[in-house]
Amino acid sequence: MLGVIYLIISGMIGYEITKILLESRESRMEENRIWLILPASFGVGTLILTWAVYIISWFASVKGRSDTPLFWGNLCTLTTSAIILTVLLIRKKKGKKATDKTPVVTDRKYFIKEMIFFGILFFFLTYIMFYVFYEKDGILYSGVTVYGDYAPHTAMMRSFSRGNNFPTQYPHYGAADVKYHFMFQFLAGNLEYLGMRMDIAYNLISIFSLLGFLMLLYQLSKRITGKMCCGVLTCFFFFFRSGMAFFRFVWEHIQAGDLWNVLKENSSFIGYTANEDWGLFNFNVYLNQRHLAFGMLLVTLALWVFMDWLDAGISHEEKGWAWFGKRLFSKEAWLSRNLERSLMVGLMLGLSAFWNGAAVIGGLLILCGFAVFSDGKLDYLIMAGITVFLSFLQTKIFIRGSAMSPRLYFGFLAEDKSMWGVICYLFWMSGIFFLGLIVPAVFMKRKGRTLLFAFLMPAISAFILLMTPDINVNHKYIMISYAFLAIIWAWAICRLWDGKIFRRILAVILIINLTATGLYDFAVILKENGPGRRVPVDMNSDLTVWLEDHLGKNDLLLTPEYSMNEVTMSGVMLYCGWPYYAWSAGYDTNYRADRAVEAYTASEPETLKNVISQEKITYILFEEGMEFEQHKCREDVIAETYKRVYISQDGRIRIYKTGVNEF
Repeated sequence: MLGVIYLIISGMIGYEITKILLESRESRMEENRIWLILPASFGVGTLILTWAVYIISWFASVKGRSDTPLFWGNLCTLTTSAIILTVLLIRKKKGKKATDKTPVVTDRKYFIKEMIFFGILFFFLTYIMFYVFYEKDGILYSGVTVYGDYAPHTAMMRSFSRGNNFPTQYPHYGAADVKYHFMFQFLAGNLEYLGMRMDIAYNLISIFSLLGFLMLLYQLSKRITGKMCCGVLTCFFFFFRSGMAFFRFVWEHIQAGDLWNVLKENSSFIGYTANEDWGLFNFNVYLNQRHLAFGMLLVTLALWVFMDWLDAGISHEEKGWAWFGKRLFSKEAWLSRNLERSLMVGLMLGLSAFWNGAAVIGGLLILCGFAVFSDGKLDYLIMAGITVFLSFLQTKIFIRGSAMSPRLYFGFLAEDKSMWGVICYLFWMSGIFFLGLIVPAVFMKRKGRTLLFAFLMPAISAFILLMTPDINVNHKYIMISYAFLAIIWAWAICRLWDGKIFRRILAVILIINLTATGLYDFAVILKENGPGRRVPVDMNSDLTVWLEDHLGKNDLLLTPEYSMNEVTMSGVMLYCGWPYYAWSAGYDTNYRADRAVEAYTASEPETLKNVISQEKITYILFEEGMEFEQHKCREDVIAETYKRVYISQDGRIRIYKTGVNEF
């Protein structure tokens, strides 16, 4: 109940802020702007309220030494928010504050159609989110295609709901900083603390985030193209990616004569480019990286706001180089148009950095493309400056050292790093989606080409910059471009459909080409996360309860390289969990893995004591028959050196307390 109240209050706070952010003439004239207000209110309100809870909780824990910091964070934030909302309501009733009389529904015919469309999306998203992640009879189930990503996310959630993770650490690499954006997981953990079951909390905010993003994407598409069908088709393309994998797969198995059996039996993603079979480019990304949708929601809201600036720049009558020159060098091109709104967008994007940093970077790249052709470039600079400043401030607070070390890296995952190699890679990875955009570009006017250029910016950066140790992470920038470029393809196909029969046939062929691989990927998602393909975790484990009760925020637990199990569900800090999670976030996992091997294979007590003391490990977990990095582990020296404080009911797991000073 408290979790529901939290979300309602956040939405109400967001609504008050959104009214200011969307006060432009263009927003007021938009048909049925309820589909703007609802997602914007959720996104902005959740962003502001959750940061307030986190900051107060941080001070309660770090400065106030409270063992229940979330209690104080929620109490102060919700109470203050309730007072503010009450004052605003009283002022409105007394007529001291003018109210917005612009109707939120202006076309009832379209409103009914849109309500049905978004209703279908809501039920679909609810079904698929709970299909891959749900709890039943005390067992948490995670689908095969998503559980790997859920391991660090659920550990982070539990570090807040069951632990006291202030100052915040990364649970799979404890006693260090936190290099990975974590605020979405903090929100889920806080909702669990407020009484929601973990799967309900995580799924609910994931559904609202993705549905909200799709509402804004639909509205953006409709604003650009003027057609509802383009908005619907844009969302369809969002779910089902383009690619050549399915067509090549079918052709190979037609030749082998086993196509029908393979289509029925195959349960793995298909792909012929590097790591495409991981599901890097299909809808599975939004199932395992739930926080990406929340970041995209806020980015799309920022694009909507700055479309006013872009429309003003494009509307000038000059042509060719004369128009472009004025967009760069005229006074009108640089003067501020609406300083207040640019400040608000900068604040919103800046506060989003630790919700999803990739979305913020992708959004800034698109806005950079907008700025080239817009009036009011000063507003863009102010917005970007605030975003970068707030992002930098957060990295200095949460991260020791550099957050990122970007460097030039041409080619992304293409095996052949030449220009021709990249073109071939794009064809096999995305089919006609990127390369084929040159065709609609020929027929588009100035605005369409400008948007095409801007929406391509994140994808271009994915092929020229490496920002993290793992180049695969750049796939998010391609996904960001893909979501917005779907508007261009939706426009092109709707234009074809308005023509004669042969143009309609071409439109159908294009739709099949652009979605066949994604449709097959979705079938794989259903297969790979269905019955018998889910990873279970006992949520009522005695081990989980013992760890919650006996380990504090300053304890560090040495374990095998666990992914997601009863240990990670306790919210404790692991010395070295599953290494890929921490490595891809920028941690030195090789060092800790080597030290863990020393501890688990030590033949002398002094060797063990030195490692444990230097690394400030307070507890050691030993699992029967365990290995660490393919090294056979031994328990005799550990048992000789330290006191055993826990043994599981089946005797499989023992825990020893080292007695070293907590970190």
